[in-house]
Amino acid sequence: MADTALQLGIVGAYMVVALAVGVVAYRLTERNAEDYYLASRTLGTVVLLFTTFATLLSAFTFFGGPNLAFSAGPEWILVMGLMDGIIFAVLWYVLGYKQWLVGKRHGYVTLGEMLGDRFGSTRLRVLVAGVSLVWLFPYVMLQQKGAGQAIVGLTNGQVPFWVGAGGITLFMILYVAVSGMRGVAWTDTIQGLFMLSLVWAAVAWILSSVGGAGAATSALAESNPEFLALGGGLYTQQYVVSTAVSIAFGVTMFPQINQRFFAAGSKTVLKRTFALWPILVLLLFVPAFMLGSWAAGLGVTVPEGGNVVPALLGEYTPAWFAALVIAGAMAAMMSSSDSMLLSGSSYLTRDVYRPLKRAFGAGDADDRQETFVARAGVVAFATLSFIASLYSPGTLVQIGDTAFSGFAQLTLPVALALYWHGTTRNGMYAGIVGSQVFYVLHVFPVVETLADLAGLTVSLPTAYLGWTPGIVGILLGLVLTVAVSLATSAAPEENRAAYQVDGVDAD
Repeated sequence: MADTALQLGIVGAYMVVALAVGVVAYRLTERNAEDYYLASRTLGTVVLLFTTFATLLSAFTFFGGPNLAFSAGPEWILVMGLMDGIIFAVLWYVLGYKQWLVGKRHGYVTLGEMLGDRFGSTRLRVLVAGVSLVWLFPYVMLQQKGAGQAIVGLTNGQVPFWVGAGGITLFMILYVAVSGMRGVAWTDTIQGLFMLSLVWAAVAWILSSVGGAGAATSALAESNPEFLALGGGLYTQQYVVSTAVSIAFGVTMFPQINQRFFAAGSKTVLKRTFALWPILVLLLFVPAFMLGSWAAGLGVTVPEGGNVVPALLGEYTPAWFAALVIAGAMAAMMSSSDSMLLSGSSYLTRDVYRPLKRAFGAGDADDRQETFVARAGVVAFATLSFIASLYSPGTLVQIGDTAFSGFAQLTLPVALALYWHGTTRNGMYAGIVGSQVFYVLHVFPVVETLADLAGLTVSLPTAYLGWTPGIVGILLGLVLTVAVSLATSAAPEENRAAYQVDGVDAD
């Protein structure tokens, strides 16, 4: 009981420190949307790098990835640590730099604003925001589910799942309402450094306890020799490429990441950040996933529905250190969740509430109304995702992969809109709606259910020549956007000039 109190005290103390940083940031935040959502576009290299890093390193990273390495081997590092890191870094510059240029000239805060203005379409703006909010839901739920599992694993079940999930939900709501982008970015920088330091400390501690990396790897080779060979099993070539591309493309369209493209202080900041990104990713993913793999060779027992990292720490480290590492994992979840809710609230107010209010003849929303809608949306979104986390049957990897691929369907239509002046509004509709419908039909059993009601047996394939439906959907979105754009003309109100940004001061 004393260990449990100590562990929960450490986690709680960390959350109080994070909240204190948010309060300080609140006192320095100007009361306007650009500062609240983008920190007035002033983020420097270190803060932009670590806020992006911490925002992405969620329950999927700390628990889902090591769990997969525990069950299928460390080859997952090639997907998340190497391929995904490089692909995202390239997309960061190719798409992120162009978005930064356009956003700096026109003052855009969200992706929906940018596309809505480019194509002169409120409906497209609402569509992009709606798709983003739909796929944001399972990823927020993943953080809450991970937090619940972390507390259960840390306390050996003495504290129930709903307490951990509910605790992080309350913290998210409070923190997002107070801090804004500046507080989120500052806290993310602290959390990113904290997470990185602790995961390497955990590796050093555990390896010193078992006789070093050689002894741990030898034990793995003896118990699971297939883990040390490339290819086979789950890790087919199509699976590796499909997963890496889906995750990198999906991350690029995450609202919280996409808005960071707008928040950079200069072109130099963007260049430095994307160059450092793959290195930083490897520094975390290699030790985190190797911990999961070594645990398989060391014979660590993971309780049903639990996670390997808390189980491994519980066996080889003292209670206080395990609590510190779990606090780091909780930091990962909090840094993802607060950014998601902040970005989600901007999409809700600026891309859904504001244009719809104007469309129905109710005039423009004032700051007070938008603030109320944003905060009410945060509370509703976080509460509903918490309830869903209590009943979701999927694993952290399954939930995360579903959200990644959903966002990934937006990437190529957005890239075409940024770089190809021949893209039309109808082409964007076709590419976005077509790829989303295709993917949704494969993720959710809509076709099977309707066929069942009609007395038929119909099922969609789970893969196409080994490639996932997410990858096929991405390609379908590209084909539809190009084909329909070539077959249609641009509407008079489309603003192609908004993308001619050569005159922008990029430094």
